[in-house]
Amino acid sequence: MGNYISINLEDQYRKNEKFLQSLNEISMERQIQMRNQMAQRQRAMEIAKNRDLFLWYTMFYIAAGTGLFTGFRRTKRVYFLFPLLPLTFVNLYYWDLSYGNKIHRIRMEAEHIMTHESDMLELPCGLPTPSSLDQGRLEEDERKKIHPPLP
Repeated sequence: MGNYISINLEDQYRKNEKFLQSLNEISMERQIQMRNQMAQRQRAMEIAKNRDLFLWYTMFYIAAGTGLFTGFRRTKRVYFLFPLLPLTFVNLYYWDLSYGNKIHRIRMEAEHIMTHESDMLELPCGLPTPSSLDQGRLEEDERKKIHPPLP
């Protein structure tokens, strides 16, 4: 009788283990999908922000360029046009970031770094371990005991 119960429990445990494993896989897939979608949304927000900044900067560039060119026409002094050179470079940079293929070039460079220079991506002191997290938690508790927060 005891033997039958232990066999039945082992079968139930195996079935339950497979079920829990499938639940864990589904949960992990959902977390990966959620992180991917959140990263895509953040990238879209960043691109939209850059496009908005480009429009504002272009308006500044046009206003400044008009004023500088007007000053040049009235005085015939070339130094009025010198500020247009850095303004042009900055404006072109934001155009490339907003509407050009700069995002693709950045992604290609990041992929190159990840495949060929992966040692640059390592965290200082390696990945945190459960023991290092527990040690930090215990040190924080000790610190709170020595220096309690003020009421």
